[in-house]
Amino acid sequence: MFIDTHVHLNADQYDEDLQDVIDRALEAKVEKMVVVGFDRKTIERAMKLVDEYDFIYAVIGWHPVDAIDCTDEDLKWIEELSRHPKVVGIGETGLDYYWDKSPKDVQQQLFRKQIHLAQKLNLPIIIHNREATGDIVKILREENAASVGGIMHCFSGSVETAKECIAMNFLISLGGPVTFKNAKTPKEVAKEIPLEHLLIETDAPYLAPHPYRGKRNEPSLVPLVAEEIARLKGISVEEVGMVTSSNATSLFGI
Repeated sequence: MFIDTHVHLNADQYDEDLQDVIDRALEAKVEKMVVVGFDRKTIERAMKLVDEYDFIYAVIGWHPVDAIDCTDEDLKWIEELSRHPKVVGIGETGLDYYWDKSPKDVQQQLFRKQIHLAQKLNLPIIIHNREATGDIVKILREENAASVGGIMHCFSGSVETAKECIAMNFLISLGGPVTFKNAKTPKEVAKEIPLEHLLIETDAPYLAPHPYRGKRNEPSLVPLVAEEIARLKGISVEEVGMVTSSNATSLFGI
């Protein structure tokens, strides 16, 4: 059994064949999927999916790239929706310094607000980080994010940064990039970080694992992530699936 802890089945890329994508995931023993909504449209779609499928859960929040568009009303709406029993986390939130749509101070302010919301609701926080590791770690510390913990989504940092995040009650989630031949750092993380601190994800439709790199990703490919972690650790794929699924089940309460 595998759990895809971060997938965007609510993306436009699945409009034509969503049911086929879900069926392929179930055939690949991906028995639960966590769909992430990060703006009005994708949150609405995520909420529809959790009501349609027993094995789909939602994480909802506001993406840092679009922080400048988020209003207090949006945050109140997210808080109301988060009372739904199948909403299992807040996010993806965090910082993205690669794109310049939203100023850094606006991103940071919204990040802190969503940490506070997660603490109010007692839900884990799902962190998006792009070229902002130092500020993310600093803000997580300042806001005592360890009180709820969460996930470092599609982690691309060093072993040392992973250990810092684990110390703050965060799990490290690896996706397709760990399978890329030139992905030295994610492979080091997969090898060095104990399995009880790891999760697997696709971030589909993005970041498809090797040998599908560059194509549309989907949750049926998450076992390829597990296979690479198993290879790096010298253990069975079944063990990776079992332990990462247990980690996800415990964190999300699913």
